[in-house]
Amino acid sequence: MAPAAVTPDALATTPAAAFAPFAAFADLHRAGASPFLIPNAWDHASASVLAAQGFPAIGTTSLGVAAAAGLPDGAGATRAETLLLARRLGPGPYLLSVDAESGFSDDPDEVAGLACELADAGAVGINLEDGRHDGTLAPVALHAAKVAAVKAAVPDLFVNARTDTYWLGGGRAGEETAHRLHAYEQAGADGVFVPGLADPAVIAALVKRLATPLNILYTPSGPTVPQLGDLGVRRVSLGSLLFRTALGAATEAAADIRAGRRPVAGQGPTYAQVQALSGPAHAARRPPGNGAAATDTAAGGNDAGR
Repeated sequence: MAPAAVTPDALATTPAAAFAPFAAFADLHRAGASPFLIPNAWDHASASVLAAQGFPAIGTTSLGVAAAAGLPDGAGATRAETLLLARRLGPGPYLLSVDAESGFSDDPDEVAGLACELADAGAVGINLEDGRHDGTLAPVALHAAKVAAVKAAVPDLFVNARTDTYWLGGGRAGEETAHRLHAYEQAGADGVFVPGLADPAVIAALVKRLATPLNILYTPSGPTVPQLGDLGVRRVSLGSLLFRTALGAATEAAADIRAGRRPVAGQGPTYAQVQALSGPAHAARRPPGNGAAATDTAAGGNDAGR
């Protein structure tokens, strides 16, 4: 579903059919009574297994990208890693939205350049946040300028403008949120994202003030996806939840095995199933060794050692 290469110079001559994935992604925010649930992946395998579960669109998680590279999240340190992941996932059989932190720059033109590269890689959406690594919020005008620059460079790219007021805004979070989201909508944002907001009454009131779809970050202690839909939320993101859950399951399994217990989380996909995520050429490979493990798999045995 990846769109054709998109650059500012090429937009005027790009065939209309090339924008079908962009339109399909935008439509997910409007179709159906339930919100559009977008899970967030951190590599090819996680994106592939989520797509196999029927999710039409996959987002990336900046925490997962940063942690995999041993870098801090939200610090503008993972531009190269983010773009590399987009290029890996862009050709996949799903619509791709990329978490680009704050755009990895305070220069709107540089952020627009990144957006062009992401669209060229196959992304149909981008998340841009106004939270900063030092715990402050970027000036409203600066973040709005980034949104406007991206929309000018790649008009069909879905810009999900995120405000971190409920994480960083202090006691004026509600008032500040509405102010910022209005500015981002005026700058051309296609949707707005307010992580940390979980109060049903506040969510419902905010929806009534917005001209674009509201994205909420799912939290296990907050409203369910159907409940968020009843409040008017159109998109629900899982953020880093799946990545952190996977880390937790891995450490629990290792601890159980060390203690002589069977892992309560189960063994997950088989070796062959994971190999198959990378296509027939990869699935046909055999691991190095004497072939005993491969024989076990062929006979239906346990391949947990690979």
